[in-house]
Amino acid sequence: MLKSMTAYARKESRNEWGTVTWELRSVNHRYLEPLFKLPDNFRDVEPELRNCLHAHLSRGKLECHLRVQLEAQSGPGMKVNMEVAETLNNVLHQINRMLDNPAHINALDILKWPGVLEVEELDLEPIKEEVLAVFDEALTDLVETRDKEGARIRPMLEERLIAIQGIVDRVRDRLPHIIERQNEALRARFEDLDLDLDDGRIEQELVVLAQKADVAEELDRLETHSKEVLDVLDRKEPVGRRLDFLMQELNREANTLGSKSLVTETSQLAVDLKVIIEQMREQIQNIE
Repeated sequence: MLKSMTAYARKESRNEWGTVTWELRSVNHRYLEPLFKLPDNFRDVEPELRNCLHAHLSRGKLECHLRVQLEAQSGPGMKVNMEVAETLNNVLHQINRMLDNPAHINALDILKWPGVLEVEELDLEPIKEEVLAVFDEALTDLVETRDKEGARIRPMLEERLIAIQGIVDRVRDRLPHIIERQNEALRARFEDLDLDLDDGRIEQELVVLAQKADVAEELDRLETHSKEVLDVLDRKEPVGRRLDFLMQELNREANTLGSKSLVTETSQLAVDLKVIIEQMREQIQNIE
């Protein structure tokens, strides 16, 4: 099954303590390259997130953005240690009684004293579990989107493979006529140059020219590569790199076909081939 590397997914979960939101964006890339944007308190879950990605994807550049919004009542709370505060207050009163000009005892000064004001740490473990669960859901959506896009690309590739085969068949059917036209053009050129060549020498030149212009092997390889593309499309594993290689091979044969052409007809067909192959290559750049 073909999988596109271009996709987007967003997943959100609301709880009594707040909201977790994941946004995943994927574009084509030679390898799997994830980029995580995480709040500082959740950096420690990144290794597990990476393992999850590698279990589902093999290629693509991914931007994974996490937002965690806590409700006010669920944030870190503050608690006054009354025992320490009372002890400190008593000590201050005792000292003030010893002074000729005692200072006013300020409650804010007491709160600033170490140990008086205690900050209750928020338990992040349940939130981290939710972060991982929502990420898994978002990743599932992303994979499904990549599958759907890959399914959309496949008929486009198959349509162009049919077009390639049509051009190959057309060149193969017209090959005897093309060679005959090439021979006629060569004979006319000899006559225009008024060369004193006997029929045997002319035939020899025609044979050499025919050998140089023979594209049967190129046509065979174009057919072979096209059939292999079809076979690769049915594979279960990622096939993007293999398809990209086959596009290079198809393009090489199209170039050779064009370079061997001595008549306008085959030159134009070679150009048509290259256009079709380039259209396929552009689609294949997005296949995992």
